[in-house]
Amino acid sequence: MRFFRSAPESSPAPKSQERLTRRSSAMAELSRIFKSEDPLCVLDIGATSASNIRYFTERGHRIYSEDLLEASTDPALRIHDEQGVTVLDSKKFLTDNLAYPNGQFDLVFCWNLADYMDESLVKPVVARLWSVMKPGGMLLAFFHTREAGPDAPFYRYHLSGTDSLEMQTLNAKGEKGKAAAKNFALQRVFNNRHIENLFRDFGSIKFFLSRDNVREVLVVR
Repeated sequence: MRFFRSAPESSPAPKSQERLTRRSSAMAELSRIFKSEDPLCVLDIGATSASNIRYFTERGHRIYSEDLLEASTDPALRIHDEQGVTVLDSKKFLTDNLAYPNGQFDLVFCWNLADYMDESLVKPVVARLWSVMKPGGMLLAFFHTREAGPDAPFYRYHLSGTDSLEMQTLNAKGEKGKAAAKNFALQRVFNNRHIENLFRDFGSIKFFLSRDNVREVLVVR
């Protein structure tokens, strides 16, 4: 778990593929609250982005960052269920991650985590997020449509404007070295009914369909 109060010192950027830019209707709606004079408490549970940390700390907000997909690869989480099938221990996972007080966060960035995370963790993680969000807090998540295909890239998302994001591919084919051992593949495709069921305990849900085979979903606690 990482908590950031001020912008980190600049450090050399790791070698990576060129970033892509995408327009985001959901971000345009969320950006209205970024200008809040009251400090926001933000949780980013995607691949850690230094630019996102700077974006919020420079505006006087607090941001916590946890790379939950990376954390889910811990071999210690692997157990067998009653049928002998290997699953991940959700209780241990939530003991080690997302360990925050109830009602702490105004805003959560889920990005496309649910599409890539092991199925045994998805519902427990969403339930924990409901608990740690404030009433009226907002959560942004992306879900692939069926047309995306099994080789859909996994991205690190960087806020770059009021209605735009920069996307950095983290699982491009042909990558060499240590990083290639943890390339994340698309695990499933949720339809609208599945998404509504996933967030059924939340107050409201709004869908935005973009042109790149992704549903943007904005959920209110």
